[in-house]
Amino acid sequence: MKIAPSILSCDFARLGEEIHAVESGGADWIHVDVMDGHFVPNITIGPVITEGARRSTKLPLDVHLMIQEPERYLEAFAKAGADYLTVHQEVCPDLARTLARIRVLGVKAGVAVNPATPLDSIRDVVRDLDLLLVMSVTPGFGGQSYIPTSTEKVRRARQLLDEQGSAAELEVDGGIDTGNAGLVASMGATVLVAGSAVYRHAGGAADGVRAIRRAAGAGAPPQSR
Repeated sequence: MKIAPSILSCDFARLGEEIHAVESGGADWIHVDVMDGHFVPNITIGPVITEGARRSTKLPLDVHLMIQEPERYLEAFAKAGADYLTVHQEVCPDLARTLARIRVLGVKAGVAVNPATPLDSIRDVVRDLDLLLVMSVTPGFGGQSYIPTSTEKVRRARQLLDEQGSAAELEVDGGIDTGNAGLVASMGATVLVAGSAVYRHAGGAADGVRAIRRAAGAGAPPQSR
């Protein structure tokens, strides 16, 4: 199980320190939420902050583009240091072409689906994926509560990947905390994104990462990926 703390919940004035804190807790990836105020009702990180995160860590940068026309910005985020670039099915009229472009840039390609988006909508590109992201909240703001119906969707996503022989990571993002991490892990997720549960943990961000990992390990299936 990989834990990918979202820096959306960190103190940007102390970005380097906040990233180092989760590194000390054993974080596997750093998750970067990019929002444009159009596809989602919030504006957050751009390539400059992503580049700052890249300078602060050697961990993989998992960049989640919650933006319209992501094709226009793929090169900028690749140059900023992204290891994974995830686009939304809902805004890509030619999803296969967008994923191919990401790979041409030397970055691993991911696709995200919102809670209301059926998994069948990405069935044709599953074999082109390095990562499938199931959103367990409606994207736009941090600190939201996990949508319970997401659990079954994660299970079906795991089944879809396995049926097509895909080695893609199955990531879940939205409201992940110690109360649901084990359940999500038991459905076959391989990456958990956590923001508030990490950066607002009473014991600090490092302990927040450890707590999520313990909870996920308690619920992971015997032959988890």
